[in-house]
This record gives sequence, structure tokens and C-alpha cells, in this order.
Amino acid sequence: MPQNKLDQDFDFIAAGKEVLDIERAGLAQLEQYINDDFRRACEALFLCAGKVVVMGMGKSGHIGRKLAATFASTGTPAFFVHPGEAGHGDLGMVSTQDIVIALSNSGESNEILALIPVLKRLSIPLICLTGQPASTMGKAAEIHLCVHVLEEACPLGLAPTASTTAALVMGDALAVALLRARGFTAKDFALSHPGGALGRKLLLRVSDIMHSGDEIPQTFCTASLRDALVEITRKNLGMTVICDAQNVIVGIFTDGDLRRAFNMGIDLKEARIVDVMTPGGVRVTPDILAVEALNLMQTRNITLLLVAQDDYLLGVVHMHDMLRAGVI
Repeated sequence: MPQNKLDQDFDFIAAGKEVLDIERAGLAQLEQYINDDFRRACEALFLCAGKVVVMGMGKSGHIGRKLAATFASTGTPAFFVHPGEAGHGDLGMVSTQDIVIALSNSGESNEILALIPVLKRLSIPLICLTGQPASTMGKAAEIHLCVHVLEEACPLGLAPTASTTAALVMGDALAVALLRARGFTAKDFALSHPGGALGRKLLLRVSDIMHSGDEIPQTFCTASLRDALVEITRKNLGMTVICDAQNVIVGIFTDGDLRRAFNMGIDLKEARIVDVMTPGGVRVTPDILAVEALNLMQTRNITLLLVAQDDYLLGVVHMHDMLRAGVI
């Protein structure tokens, strides 16, 4: 059993740096395996009419799950199947249109070896990532990608460390090469990450976050300044939009306009809103991306935009709405 008493002379920093040295050495030699087999694997995955099915046991399984997730989020449809479960029915999820990627450092994973005859019978292409090209899996694969490392970072040579890092990096190399070959864009990435910050920035439109209907602070041209102030207070956006009877935008009145009216000595009780408003107002259409609207706000040094179509008022979007939606 491991002891819990710490040797005061033990150097954790040196131990950590040794791991980095070993894993760096493993990755340094991985470049030689980005070869013609790698190209063939990429071409097969690119042309796959179905999905990429990733398998692996133990630590290789954890790497496989990450690889499948990376494929799926970068334009290559993929999912992970546990080899043990595949041998008890889950292999039915794999179709003849799919390609299987199997990971095993030794290349002798019994659970995967038991599946290979069935994959061969169904003519499902098999790509194997192992550290042993001469292994059973290595020989059975249509395409073998070597991820051999000279040693594990574990001093016992038992815990998968450098070998799993090498498999992870080889998987990333496959996914990114395919991403580039497909011309995969940031917008494509956002479509598979709608809940993330990038998805919000690239997919969210002004119409999704604007104030509309009764939420819009709106005052007609015939109203008094007093009426406008009541509307501003009621809607709590620090402004009101001035429209004619057909709901066409005429201008905007903000807290800043109110301060200017005070300085001009205007009779606030008798003034009409059209006498103190700012004509026009900066506008956007409801279909533009929220991030574009935010850029316009920042460029014009304003905190609010009118949302309109052909000068007809549809809504209002405030900087606070951008904050709440996570665009900023």
C-alpha cells in the first residue's frame, strides 16, 4: 500500500518537469507517423457516407470519447461506442456506411478483438491507433496509425500517460486536418455550440433580444414633453422613441436630451416633445447579428439602438440586453 507520510526531501517540481520532458519526447517522435497512412485515414474519413464510430477500453476509451466529441463539433459526425457494450448489442448502432476508429496502446484489447470479425463480415472499414503496428489490431486494420512512444511518464511504466497523450494528439491532428479540408468556419462551429459564448455571438440576432410591443418606450409627435417623461419613467430604458401616427420613426428623446433642454431654458411644462427630441436615431434591422449591433454601439459610443424596417419602428435594443444575452 502507498504510504501517506511525505518525504520532506521529495521534489514535486522536479517530478512534474520530468513528466513534461517524457511526454514532449513522445510527441516529438509522433511527427514521423503523420505519413501516407495518415493521409489515407483522412481521405477515408472525409469521404465517409455515414458516421465515425470511435471505440476504446479504459484510458484509451477516455481518449476515444474526447476524439469523437472533437470530430462531432468540427464537422465530422461521430460518436463513441464502448467495446464491451458493443459486444452485447450496441454494435447494432454501427451501420455499413460508417467507419470505426479503434484505440489501444497494446493493440491487443480483447473487447475490440472480439468485434473485428463482425466488422470484417459487414465490410466496415477499420482504422486503428495503436503503439504496436505488429499487434493483432494493427494487422487487422485497413489503415493503421502508429502512436508509439518510447516510455510512459509513469516510473512504473504501467499507468498510460505519454501513450494516451500521443493518441490524443494524433486524434486532434485527424480532426483538424478534416476541419481544414472541409472549409469548416467559425459559423459552422457555432451551429454545433449554440449554448456557448461563441454560439451566442455568431447566431444570436437583434430580433432575439430586442424590446418589442408594449415594452418599447414610444411617444407620438403630438405628445408633450411631460408625456414623454412619463413614458421614459414607465419603461425604464432612459429614452423614448418619437413616432408619427403610422409608427414611422421621427426621432428619439433621451436623458441627454433632457439635460440639454434644461440648459436651454425651455419651459418643460409647455414644451412639445418634437421641440426637444433628436431627429432620426441610429437604427438597425431585426435580422442583423447581435454582435454587429454591439459593434455599432461601440463605434458610435451609444448604449441603445432603434430596430426598424423601412423606418417603421419594430423594437429597441439596449447595451444591457447584450449583457444579459452574453454577447459581451
